[in-house]
Amino acid sequence: MNMTECFSNDNYNQQLKKKVDNLKALLSDFSLPELSVHCSPISYYRMRAEFRIWHDGEDLYHIMYDKKTKKRIRIDEFPIATKLINQAMQTILPLLQYNQLLRHMLFQIDYFSTLSGQLLITLLYHKKLSDEWIIEAKKLKAQLAEHGVIANIVGRASNQKIAIDVDYVDEVLPVMDKTFIYRQIENSFTQPNAAVNIKMLQWAISVTKNSSGDLLEFYCGNGNFSIALAQNFRKVLATEIAKASVYSALHNIEVNQIDNLNIVRLSAEEFTSAIKKEREFNRLKGINLNDYQCDTVLVDPPRGGVDLNTINILKTYKTIIYISCNPNTLRDNLQLLTKTHSIQHFAMFDQFPYTDHVETGIVLCKK
Repeated sequence: MNMTECFSNDNYNQQLKKKVDNLKALLSDFSLPELSVHCSPISYYRMRAEFRIWHDGEDLYHIMYDKKTKKRIRIDEFPIATKLINQAMQTILPLLQYNQLLRHMLFQIDYFSTLSGQLLITLLYHKKLSDEWIIEAKKLKAQLAEHGVIANIVGRASNQKIAIDVDYVDEVLPVMDKTFIYRQIENSFTQPNAAVNIKMLQWAISVTKNSSGDLLEFYCGNGNFSIALAQNFRKVLATEIAKASVYSALHNIEVNQIDNLNIVRLSAEEFTSAIKKEREFNRLKGINLNDYQCDTVLVDPPRGGVDLNTINILKTYKTIIYISCNPNTLRDNLQLLTKTHSIQHFAMFDQFPYTDHVETGIVLCKK
């Protein structure tokens, strides 16, 4: 199959139908409402891409490894990633090829782009980065700009990170009648498909439009959902454990002028202990949990799903919004949650076209 055939409407629709059928079959034991399906652009949709760098004499190029055969595949173009990333891929290699200092022991390049047109390129090395590396990296940034690629450069080595100017991008997402700005830190989690992320935020806003009380969010990351949903609630309290994500979330709250949202650096398990008054945390200083009347809770957990202690906390809330990146752990969690709650909304978001991965949105209401 050539590239044009691979990224065609017919091929995309076939893979989307297969995902829909598989998801419905996997969750067929539950009483489900009609599935709302949210598709992706068929190409140039992925905001991040990571490639190993293969050195072949004086030549060097991007590669990936076939998961089944483990064979090396040369990548000269990558229609899954944004056009901005593709332009950068084709521009940077000729500039690195004859720069012995920048290419020496370079083993990977990561690209991180935005719909707003910003780009961050991370060069990863099996060597310590020197002052001479910084000088050459600054020259590389200028050379890229001369070729029409405006990007910030980050260098990484063991226990070392050097940013040429900044280590983040600022994304701008149009969501319904608003525009949200999200600072996204290099090497931190962000939604990889911005077009689908917009659809996820629009769905989440729609299904919480008539909510009462306050919102609690676990695993909030950089505030992706909580910032967009703050308009539908009196107050929002969100938790996140990763320091970089908390810092970017605090910036995003300020830049978006959200005045009813607080972020606390706690894991879901720690917050569960705090709300049960089993432990006190200095990180909750200045926040009185009794001031919050959270009728709604949102969870966007990692692939492992939600732990049992947190499941028991979720059951106490009137409404549960569950965003899942793993239908199998979602099914396991739903077996417990549907004992006390019924499923009111059911959505599928095609964050990762042409793969087996599925993002699912579920809204449960107390019986």
